Amino acid sequence: MNEDKPILAIETSESICGACVFFSETKFFESKIYLKNSHTEKLFETIDHVMHSAGIETGDLGGIAVSSGPGSFTGLRIGLSAAKGIAFGSSLPIIPVPTFEAMALQLTGILPNGSEFIIANKVNMEEIYYAKFKINSNNYIFVENLNIVRHDNFLALAKDTLTFGNVNLDSGLNYIEKKNNFTAPSPKYIAIWSKNFGSSLATFNYDYLEPNYLKKFIIKERKNG
Repeated sequence: MNEDKPILAIETSESICGACVFFSETKFFESKIYLKNSHTEKLFETIDHVMHSAGIETGDLGGIAVSSGPGSFTGLRIGLSAAKGIAFGSSLPIIPVPTFEAMALQLTGILPNGSEFIIANKVNMEEIYYAKFKINSNNYIFVENLNIVRHDNFLALAKDTLTFGNVNLDSGLNYIEKKNNFTAPSPKYIAIWSKNFGSSLATFNYDYLEPNYLKKFIIKERKNG
């Protein structure tokens, strides 16, 4: 990956459909749409917008960073498919970015040093993606690794801990998602994570790249009758 060239970052893991052409933390072009199920229709439009705003073409990029999950099965597949298509056409490496870690990195610029927090998004009606972090000297460390837990077990795990995500359980959680709509990282932080931590992940082996679903994607058959 050419570190001197801008990165195109893509975020589609949750409700955000977003893209960013990132040169540096003082020069970037970002666009986000908050609209459920908009990824198929709006992603390439959003990418075209930031590329046009930056005044560059795909051949000017150094790589493509894409949110790799966990998150929406459909959203992740759309984002990675778009990244593969653009990368293949311009011979660019792809950097898969762990979604919750990009969110944690973004929170290091918001919360004070030493803060502990949880990121938790719904898997389905019964389960939750969950990880716990602590801010340490402008970076983050895992307190509890990424895992899947049941809703009824999550409350005890998250009690009295600042929680971000789309999990909305009534019961005294210190829960602030409704205030900031923070269920996914900004595309800018997908790019920053890839710049800071992703150089060893950059790959041209597109066929082997898959989202980190954590859980197998199962299509349920509808029973007749």
